[in-house]
Amino acid sequence: MSSDRIDAESKVSGNQANIPARIRRELNIDDGDQLRWQLEDDGSIRVHVIQQQTGTFADFDGYAGEEPTDVTSEHDAWGVDVE
Repeated sequence: MSSDRIDAESKVSGNQANIPARIRRELNIDDGDQLRWQLEDDGSIRVHVIQQQTGTFADFDGYAGEEPTDVTSEHDAWGVDVE
């Protein structure tokens, strides 16, 4: 990437800066994503986009046990010994 190339510009307001729409679209930045800022030795800034995983159970692969379960009766008691 050429250092002379300007893809977009934005202004700082208070402590906040907007990400131009063209950049958001190109990098697929959405609400909830995080930006990790890195100041380089030459004074330039590198920004890494950390995209939010969608859904509450994004990493859940399901129940892999051998014991059958019944969610209608065991939902709140699963893993709790009932006397």
